Amino acid sequence: MALSTPSSSSVRAAETVRSGLTARQSDPFGRAFQVSLWVAVLATVAILGVLIFDVVTHGWGVLAGETGDFLTGRLGSQPENSGLGQAIRGTFYIGVFVVVLTFPLGIAAAIYLEEYAQHGRLNSLISVAIRNLAGVPSVVYGILGLTIFVKALGSVTGPDANGRTVVSAGLTLSILVLPIVIITAAEALRAVPNGIREGGFGVGATRWEVVRSHVLPYAAPGILTGTVIALARALGEAAPLILVGATTGFLTGGESFLPDSLRERFTALPIVISTWSGRPGEDWAASTSAAIVVLLVIVFAANLAAIVLRNRFERGRR
Repeated sequence: MALSTPSSSSVRAAETVRSGLTARQSDPFGRAFQVSLWVAVLATVAILGVLIFDVVTHGWGVLAGETGDFLTGRLGSQPENSGLGQAIRGTFYIGVFVVVLTFPLGIAAAIYLEEYAQHGRLNSLISVAIRNLAGVPSVVYGILGLTIFVKALGSVTGPDANGRTVVSAGLTLSILVLPIVIITAAEALRAVPNGIREGGFGVGATRWEVVRSHVLPYAAPGILTGTVIALARALGEAAPLILVGATTGFLTGGESFLPDSLRERFTALPIVISTWSGRPGEDWAASTSAAIVVLLVIVFAANLAAIVLRNRFERGRR
């Protein structure tokens, strides 16, 4: 019995395909695109490095000379006796409001939209509305907070301060970043492979058990990244705080970290930075740079905590 051998034409075709797949061909357009990407990354890092270096060098004298008094002192009329204690307290409580209110509500809404709601016209309409809300300017949310939390609910948020309290500011900024948390959490949940869900359903797990034990741990790194971005935006917003009544000058009180002080007048680091930057003199410029460094350290600390938690979840799902 004769063995059949492939024809010479099929052998040549196979060789042509193999050489085409394995040969290293020059790709000038791809190489140029890669180089342009590297240039964009290096330019971005260089600009950021120059800005951080300029801020640190201008504010280093204030931070190195009187760090304790600067971080705990009260607002004053002169740069040498002005501190950030009241502003740090307001920024801290705003961050607490965002973490306690926005993160659970945003993640829960994303879980419902991605895991429970039927993907129909209503769900698409809700998703489009949330994405549109994420693009609304922050000053619009400031007007919303002024109308609802300061004027309409002023007797609840702080009657002694006419509603212009850190409670109103925290609620306003929580609403501002809520669409961002929902969008980023939904994208992280959408990136979870369907095989993980199908495997859980295949062994008889309920939808809640699949979401709790399989989907959320897998999506946790992406969710944490989105929440930190939202927190950083909330801590850096100034326009909504001005509208809801943040103090731009001298502030009596606003020093205690006790919960009772949440219904008093307040200020925050973005307000202090914007106010000090408009005052003349090199001393005020140095104090402004030092305040910017303090705000950057707070944001970097939040990012570091998110990175640690994200790496922990990534190790757990391997």
